[in-house]
Amino acid sequence: MKVMSLNLLDANLGEEYKIKGILTEDEELDSFLFSLGCYSGEPITVVSRFKSGCVVSIKDARYNIDNDLAGAIAI
Repeated sequence: MKVMSLNLLDANLGEEYKIKGILTEDEELDSFLFSLGCYSGEPITVVSRFKSGCVVSIKDARYNIDNDLAGAIAI
């Protein structure tokens, strides 16, 4: 049985999720997300969505991230 993994592209607007992990082999991207407070166990909320990305809320801050980045954040 295969477990379906969700990422931020699958998130409902305004719903809080826990980050399960960062799905990337890119160490720079991984450390950039960590510096934003985006790591396993942290709550994250998609505040708004647009064609090329979305705005997320992490630790009382809001960040504009593109779809590639959103796809790398497992929830």
